Amino acid sequence: MKNVKEKIIDAARSIFARYGFKKTTMDDIAHAAHKAKSSLYHYFKSKQEVFQAVVEKEVKILKKELNDALDKAETPQGKLRAYVVTRMVAFKRLANFYNSFKDEYLEQYAFIQRLRRNYDRYEIDMIKKILRLGVNQGIFSIKDLELTAFAIVTAMKGLEYHWAFEEDIKELEEKADSLLEILFYGII
Repeated sequence: MKNVKEKIIDAARSIFARYGFKKTTMDDIAHAAHKAKSSLYHYFKSKQEVFQAVVEKEVKILKKELNDALDKAETPQGKLRAYVVTRMVAFKRLANFYNSFKDEYLEQYAFIQRLRRNYDRYEIDMIKKILRLGVNQGIFSIKDLELTAFAIVTAMKGLEYHWAFEEDIKELEEKADSLLEILFYGII
């Protein structure tokens, strides 16, 4: 059974997704969580802190999905494919949630900027780990792992908006495979 804080976070997620950050109130969250507004303040100091908890939970779920996908793949190529496809499917799932927010509004918050930087670093490190495995196995020939990982993450970020609206998951996987084919023939 979920604890009270988790119930608040889950309720807040649906309210933030529906109304966005700016229009959501602590009253809305309390109502959705079936709690008194005053009880929310026992767990969170502000709406911003609730939102931060929601985003951190989403990141934790995404990281677990990515790690599970990587554990199932055996080769460096398979791991890179699993990473890209899992990431794109997850971002597709999260697209409606994040589209309800205005980037320029959230950019004012240091915690969002810090979270984005930390997640970017996480992604680059994960891709570097996969690439290093491929180099160590003699599959990939890469001179600068950091730059290559950065380029792959940047390419995925550039495609995530377009791919978030792809209706067919199979089509999404085919597009990811096409991207990886270009990448692999450039590094094998």
